[in-house]
Amino acid sequence: MAPSSPLPSLPPFDELRPRIVANLAAFPRQGALPLADGLRHAAVTVCVLEDEEGRPYTIVIRRAAHGRNAGQWALPGGRLDEGEDALAAALRELDEEASVRGVEVAGLLDDFVTDSGFVITPVVAFGGRQRPRRDPYEVASIHRVPLERFLAPGVPRWRIDEEGRSLLQMPLGPSIVIHAPTGAILWQFAEVALKGRDLRVAGVAQPHWTRR
Repeated sequence: MAPSSPLPSLPPFDELRPRIVANLAAFPRQGALPLADGLRHAAVTVCVLEDEEGRPYTIVIRRAAHGRNAGQWALPGGRLDEGEDALAAALRELDEEASVRGVEVAGLLDDFVTDSGFVITPVVAFGGRQRPRRDPYEVASIHRVPLERFLAPGVPRWRIDEEGRSLLQMPLGPSIVIHAPTGAILWQFAEVALKGRDLRVAGVAQPHWTRR
């Protein structure tokens, strides 16, 4: 079997930070619209952290085996509390679910409307060098994803479901394959924040099991 190709390289955390900030500042985000009837507002964080050798990574979580989205891949996040805005909710959930705090906000991605009735506001933030720790009630596991992984061949990839729909897959690790809505948010993060491209993901199809 041929050896796997090395992942494309990215600059260290401190050099990558201004690039991400500039790319997000130049991106004309779509969002902040009044919620339609029946929709609920949630927020998540794509948090860029720094490993022991200065390499940038982000985290994804696997939800605990109970409650909404049981066992699914996700970003730290959840519903807004009464009177709370999306930014405050995203950072609160990041702290509660992954014990990551004191972050610097870099910008926002497009709001994403899910088939399960949520409008998700994605926040991009820098967390520096700290060690995430899971909330054992809400989070089954936390996984590091080196940002180079988003640049690897085959990311993203597409599969046809039984209805003939083209479904996005983000293969971000040996056992990490993430679909929309989280996969769509991460795809936009890769294209906009890392590559400086203009990508919209509002029309990305979601597997039916994400409605649970």
